[in-house]
Amino acid sequence: MLNFKHLASAFCLFFIFETASGQLGFSHELGVIAGPVQFRSDYGNRNESETNFGNSGIGIGVVHYLNFSYSADCSCYTTDTYFNDHFKLRNEISWNKTKLEHLGEWVDPSKNSPEANQLRGHTGYAKNLDIGTQLEFFPRSIRSFQSFGYRVAPFASLGVHYTYYTPEVTTTYANPNPDAIGDVTDPTNFYSAWAPGSVDASPGSAWSMVTSVGFRYKLGKLSDLMLDLRWQYYFDDWVDGLNHQLSYNKYNDWLVWLNVGYIYYLD
Repeated sequence: MLNFKHLASAFCLFFIFETASGQLGFSHELGVIAGPVQFRSDYGNRNESETNFGNSGIGIGVVHYLNFSYSADCSCYTTDTYFNDHFKLRNEISWNKTKLEHLGEWVDPSKNSPEANQLRGHTGYAKNLDIGTQLEFFPRSIRSFQSFGYRVAPFASLGVHYTYYTPEVTTTYANPNPDAIGDVTDPTNFYSAWAPGSVDASPGSAWSMVTSVGFRYKLGKLSDLMLDLRWQYYFDDWVDGLNHQLSYNKYNDWLVWLNVGYIYYLD
């Protein structure tokens, strides 16, 4: 389950940052995001579409923006500089969950070896709480977009997130109790080619790099619809609870998240 101490800490940090940033006088935007997630991990073969589309989940989040083009103090536009008119700072708290299975050729129904059965019996969940910041670049004028000069505003972003992960691991292989969900303490229940200790569902934390592309659609004077395609790379390979350390395990865990959001302008 999600550790509520970490959740409370994340919200406290978020609140402190928002309180401090509110003193700067810039205007604020608040929104919600949600959409499907593809989690790319050590489960299955990364390059197989069956694994990539089968190991999918959901993500939700709350986002806050600092809009540098408009000042809340005077309800007027700020100094007309390139940065103010083309950049926004995005702060976010989000959560995603993905069910993970070994899919593809190594667990094909025609394979009945102990190794294939070990892989079939091994499942898990990747569950991640994120808090972080991204700098969004809008190639077209933010001021013109806000004044309905055009309805669509594309953007690209880059940032850093801190992730608290709480993976889950189960196995049904060689389980003597058919009512149990699996014995994850016995390494012989997992794929025999993996080194002992390759499966570890301990919670932990990691930094990650986040980049995305998307666009906003102007719904009204104080609201936008957003579509955002994100790539997030974790600087850790234990986010999914599996790090088999074989020669072809060249990358850390990462995900792709397509989310839709609703953004409201607070001032």
